Amino acid sequence: MKKNRRAFIKLAALAAAGLAVAPKAMASGSAAPVKVNATAVHAEHWAMVIDTTKLHTEEEIGKLAKICHSIHNVPSIEGKQEVKWLWSDEYGHTFPEQENPHLAEEVHHRAYALLCNHCEQPSCVRVCPTKATFKRPDGIVAMDYHRCIGCRYCMAACPYGSRSFNWGEPRKNLDLSKLNPEFPTRMRGVVEKCNFCVERLAVGKEPACVEASHGAIVFGDLSNPDSEIRKVLREKFTIRRKPSAGTEPSVYYII
Repeated sequence: MKKNRRAFIKLAALAAAGLAVAPKAMASGSAAPVKVNATAVHAEHWAMVIDTTKLHTEEEIGKLAKICHSIHNVPSIEGKQEVKWLWSDEYGHTFPEQENPHLAEEVHHRAYALLCNHCEQPSCVRVCPTKATFKRPDGIVAMDYHRCIGCRYCMAACPYGSRSFNWGEPRKNLDLSKLNPEFPTRMRGVVEKCNFCVERLAVGKEPACVEASHGAIVFGDLSNPDSEIRKVLREKFTIRRKPSAGTEPSVYYII
């Protein structure tokens, strides 16, 4: 009993220390402040549309994942301790609630790009005891690595498996000669995930996967009826993952 009490007190102390971290890091959605210049792009609600008729093979998605992981210093680890921001999966795992035996065979054989859904009602944010994961005013669900105490409540709450935990020292699985100095590396015992490239938006660039997709991924302001993403959503039929979870994902798929 005394041991459990000591463990609880230690956890509470760590949580309190995390809440004392300066909010400066939160502005960027990462552990380090991002330099914002006059070319920064803004939105009331950032969202993404992935056209699976154009982006539908493991090889294509793998190339985008490699770019994403390189830019964000994601460690390369195989097996159960894998850390991933962008990856691919089959239709049944991607849309388990929207299975239709009469869909075209080709649709079932596609690979689907998966990432954090930056939900409007993020369950991960509700359960985080230190606010290490938080929703920005522009809809992006971000991470403050300094506040993360490694409880993994957010991972348990996420219906999409979009978060990874650093079980070991992530820097040991990085090529230190190829690190991106513009984005922080992480430490052991923290959770990480896709951040919609907030550090690139802050300097007027599109997310890396959008830029490299050659039009297969559209990114923009969901609140602006004149934006390209709203035009695409008006003209194309789209679905989102696991609608019954009630999280309202900001990532849409053209099927």
